[in-house]
Amino acid sequence: MRRTELPVVRRFGPLGHPARLTVAGFLAATVVGALLLMLPISSASGTSVPLSTALFTATSAVCVTGLVVVDTATYWSPFGQAVVLGLIQIGGLGIMTAASLLGLLVARRMGLRMQLIAQAETKTLRLGQTRRVVLGVVTMSLLVEAAIAVVLTLRRLSTSADSIGQAVYFGVFHAISAYNNAGFALHEDSLVRYASDAWMIVPITVAFILGGIGFPVVFEVSRAVRASRRGRRVAGWSLHTKITVLTYFGLLLFGAVLVTALEWTNPGTLGPLSLPGKLLTGAFHGASPRTAGFNSVDVGAMHPTTLLVNDVLMFIGGGSAGTAGGIKVTTFALLAFVVYAEVRGQPTVHVMGRRLAATVQRQAITVALLGVAVVLTATMILQQLSQLPLDAVLFEVVSAFGTVGLSTGITADLPAAGQVVLIVMMFIGRVGPITLASALALREYGRRYELPEERPIVG
Repeated sequence: MRRTELPVVRRFGPLGHPARLTVAGFLAATVVGALLLMLPISSASGTSVPLSTALFTATSAVCVTGLVVVDTATYWSPFGQAVVLGLIQIGGLGIMTAASLLGLLVARRMGLRMQLIAQAETKTLRLGQTRRVVLGVVTMSLLVEAAIAVVLTLRRLSTSADSIGQAVYFGVFHAISAYNNAGFALHEDSLVRYASDAWMIVPITVAFILGGIGFPVVFEVSRAVRASRRGRRVAGWSLHTKITVLTYFGLLLFGAVLVTALEWTNPGTLGPLSLPGKLLTGAFHGASPRTAGFNSVDVGAMHPTTLLVNDVLMFIGGGSAGTAGGIKVTTFALLAFVVYAEVRGQPTVHVMGRRLAATVQRQAITVALLGVAVVLTATMILQQLSQLPLDAVLFEVVSAFGTVGLSTGITADLPAAGQVVLIVMMFIGRVGPITLASALALREYGRRYELPEERPIVG
């Protein structure tokens, strides 16, 4: 039977599709950041920075990953660190969100085209909400970062000999890095020296959870809280928020319990810590693989089983439209619902009083399978290039894809080609398989009619 396909009407020109602009925006920010980091003023030694080092660091910062090939505190000058911090903020908010805000401030109005572009980045469901969401994203980000920075600054002043300026810089840097799930730290050992310091660990954990759970969820929950305080009735949470909250915190508890149990007696990680220290560190490392990237113990000393648990958590990631990476908790949950419905022989998938659209199910399957394919391909390439242990290589690749930043310590030792693989993985992990595929697609097609159905044997 002959198929007749009609092109779907485009909303944008070849260079104007929101997905393509998102990819182009991240590429532009990465290139500009790399060029700035190559300047002699960016290095602590005052010499020009190699392109490979600058490009890797810029990609890691824009993609809010946290993997590094040089120590952030000692290799980069204050100017270089400021560039890294700026790239983290830009990457966290999203290139299109920042561009939308700039257009709003300059023109005092936002046209339909700009709203659609911002909508693609912030994942808002209704076009009319885009302006409010963009402003809300920026406002919430700055408020959370400021609050966390104050706490970290005060704690730093009380526990170190830093001046007020140094303490403020420490607090601001780690607050921005934490909220944007970047994982960059001003210590070579990340947060190992603060493993048992709740005044450092807890605020950072709160910051990366708020940033990683997703802007739509935070907006909806905060709006419901404000309405209830005023005595007004509010509708229940949306299905997206319900799924995200339940899955995110369910996996957080799962990770915390499992990591704590597996590492309890490990002399290289939790073993030497006190009981409160073990519980705090175990909980922190159950949450950090959700793309935060900070570590308070030596990740390279963890048991292989713990590394595998971290691989799973990093691959799943955090909430949609947040600063986290991975395939997202909603994707993971939707796949579980699809499997449950299929096992029970149900023709459609019902979740919490709602029926899932077939397009949503296909999107979840596509995102997950593309993610698996990308991770496996990169792991095989990196394994061949480095000849390092498989568990360490897989951990590094998943960390890059999930824009996590945790490392077993092999990143700087990888050959140049291996670091390029990680650069590509970080970029793909940030823009997302679906966004990247949409950006590269030339045209979309719609079928006039369907072909006869046939069912091949499965399994």
